[in-house]
Amino acid sequence: MSPLGGLKITGNYLPRRYRLLLGAVFFIGSPLPAFAQSADDQELAAIKAEMRMLEGRLQAIEQRRHAGSSSHAARPNAPKTSVARRMPIKGETPKIETARAATSPSSPARSIPRPSSGIMPVSTAGFAPDSVTAAPATVPTTPIVTPAHQTPPPLFQWLGNQHNEAHRTSIDLTSSSPLAITQTEVDHLPPVFQIGNLTVRLGGFIDFSNIWRSSNMTSGPATAWNNFPYVNSPNHGLSEERFSAQLTRFSTLLEANPTKSVRLQAYVESDFGGSGGTTNSVQINGYTPRLRLGYFTFTEKDWGLHVLMGQAWSLTTNYAKGVIPRQEQLPAVTDNNQIPGITFTRVPQIRIAKDWDRKYWLALSIEDPQATVGFSDALSSGGTLPASYGHLTGPTVYYANAGGVLLNPNTQYSYNPAPDIVLKTAVDTSFGHYEVFGLARWFRGLVQPAGENHTHKSTQFGGGVGAGMTVPLGTDKLQLTGNVLAGQGVGRYGPSLIPDTTFDSNGNPTPIPEIMGSLGLVGHPARSVLLYTYGGVESAGRRTYLGADGIQHGYGATDLNLSGCEYEFGTCSAQTRTLASLTTGGWWHFLDGHYGSVMGGLQYTYIRKFAFKGNDGADHAVDPTTYGHTVYVTFRYYPFQQ
Repeated sequence: MSPLGGLKITGNYLPRRYRLLLGAVFFIGSPLPAFAQSADDQELAAIKAEMRMLEGRLQAIEQRRHAGSSSHAARPNAPKTSVARRMPIKGETPKIETARAATSPSSPARSIPRPSSGIMPVSTAGFAPDSVTAAPATVPTTPIVTPAHQTPPPLFQWLGNQHNEAHRTSIDLTSSSPLAITQTEVDHLPPVFQIGNLTVRLGGFIDFSNIWRSSNMTSGPATAWNNFPYVNSPNHGLSEERFSAQLTRFSTLLEANPTKSVRLQAYVESDFGGSGGTTNSVQINGYTPRLRLGYFTFTEKDWGLHVLMGQAWSLTTNYAKGVIPRQEQLPAVTDNNQIPGITFTRVPQIRIAKDWDRKYWLALSIEDPQATVGFSDALSSGGTLPASYGHLTGPTVYYANAGGVLLNPNTQYSYNPAPDIVLKTAVDTSFGHYEVFGLARWFRGLVQPAGENHTHKSTQFGGGVGAGMTVPLGTDKLQLTGNVLAGQGVGRYGPSLIPDTTFDSNGNPTPIPEIMGSLGLVGHPARSVLLYTYGGVESAGRRTYLGADGIQHGYGATDLNLSGCEYEFGTCSAQTRTLASLTTGGWWHFLDGHYGSVMGGLQYTYIRKFAFKGNDGADHAVDPTTYGHTVYVTFRYYPFQQ
């Protein structure tokens, strides 16, 4: 019986109407489904091939691990072979395939089927489109790199037993002013993350300090050197002991390089040295964050141009290299108020600098001004001066206002006619770093003459010259540092805050002559140890006028009755003439590892304060002096120094 309803077909004969019918059926039903099925089959074959490859690699890795655990003599990069069972495709006989650990130059290229319709199979790592062919699926050979067996480094490394041997650490104590101590050394840390083309580095430390002072000054981890009391104060012989974590510090450095020669940086540094109206030490010790530094810089390397804007260390500060931010020559001390004799401020400023081969430097800085005032009599802004000789009444002077919006209302801000201007030149040689600078300042007050109902402005000029150096003493393990500043009205730039100005008999601001300087010796007996000794001095001159009462008024009067300075609970109005200090201490970087670093510091400072001479009211000279001792024990944890 014929399959076509009894029609007998012989040879190639088929009635024309049946041939047309069968052709239409094949034309309509077969081409697209066939093509689609072919693409699906090829993609499925590629997926199965990938699965077979992964299974082979997995089994090879397991065999290598098993062999490594049973024998430590295996070579790190030797080829290893494992037998992987091929996942059988439906309808074919399973085969055993080998996943190789290494591919020789003669190894066949890996391939997966490519459908004739142009539809690519699922993409897999390591498969290049140019190597994809329509050949039957085979198990690809995959190069497996066997990592060398390495002993993981210890979690922490004890540095005290290195005996001067080279030790790879992220903290560098070989400098005369190590950034990890004086600032946060964020420049030497790798970026933590990146935002677009902007890299972000994080730095800082957790600080714990134990402070002891021989006189009770009720101060945190910053010593007001000029406030050590005379013997008239009950606090003179009353020691002070404090714990503090206020010096805990954090910093962020953002950097972008639009071109090879242009670099943009932004730096923010803060600690917890501030205090608010609700701050107390009874329960919560809620000290507030404060801005230490916040500035951005623009550097054009080809031109040697450097621009800084924001709050930074003053250009008057001694530098260890050039005039580059975060390269200041700050003493490696623990006290947050440095030591007497150091020249520094942290102020908002605009700085422009030029270097020649990064050896010769010239910089100009325009900095935020502020003036401090000292007078022999109790005097506040809006007060009347003692009358001068030959007059009945003195002038009324105005020199400061309480802080307004975004300023501290409990602090007096001086009248500022113009910013402070600093011009510095520096040179870096193989014999050390040297610099000189000039400082220009202006002081303003309002004067209401006696018997008049109006005021007039009075502006006076001040300033000075300074120098600094950092010199290696025949070896990189010993450095000598020093700085000096002399002029009129420069007290603000010293840690002791000797007054900038006083007043003359007409009520005009009068800059006080002053000189300050320090000398330090910094040693490095080991890479993990730093030792230092600093001596510093600050001294003021006299600016007085003779009053109608026959005694001197102003700053540095030598005929004041200072009898109260010699006994407890007496009234002492002595004015500081000189402060001298000797500081010695050191740091030990004793823990270093993948979870940060730990350093410990110990410091001792002796301070001596001398006042201008006076009398006891009976023509006997009185020469008030006082002294003080401070001891710091400090520990710092650096979580980012890994």
